[in-house]
Amino acid sequence: MQRFAAIDFETADYGRDSACALAVVHVEGRRIVGTSNYLIRPPRREFVFTYLHGISWEDVKDEPTFADLWPRLQRELRGAGFLVAHNAAFDRSVLHAACERARVKPPAHDFHCTVKIARHVWGLRPANLPAVCAHLGIPLHHHRAESDATACACIFIEALRARGTLPPVLGSCRSAPVRSRRRSF
Repeated sequence: MQRFAAIDFETADYGRDSACALAVVHVEGRRIVGTSNYLIRPPRREFVFTYLHGISWEDVKDEPTFADLWPRLQRELRGAGFLVAHNAAFDRSVLHAACERARVKPPAHDFHCTVKIARHVWGLRPANLPAVCAHLGIPLHHHRAESDATACACIFIEALRARGTLPPVLGSCRSAPVRSRRRSF
């Protein structure tokens, strides 16, 4: 199995370009081999979602912007064959909006969605992150980027264990349009 990365963004406001936290969990084979966690200074000071993730402007005012972080993040993602996220369309849209604001080309990685995978492999509904983690016994501190990305990596690994392999297109959202929708929690 090739190497992949599970990612999770937290956003400050309703704008997809307002990433304020990002975690990247690297998986090789069926093992987590590394984790990176970043606070990001978003383009605006207004924070709508502090009540969810606990991050405020005071926490990120001295952190790098996404544009500042991008060279490091680009190197880090280079080794991943694909990306995995829970509700991947959201994280993909945040990544693309942040790249657009930073005037950099977004990575061309395929994205796989663990919401779709959980529905397919275990027939779960609802398939939100807390429900899937409860079903699989995966610890979760929801809306903390590192915990959410780690849980997502574990879900993908468990799906591989349950099925041996997953169809290449299962959960893929590479060609899905970037939409401005509110994240479903």
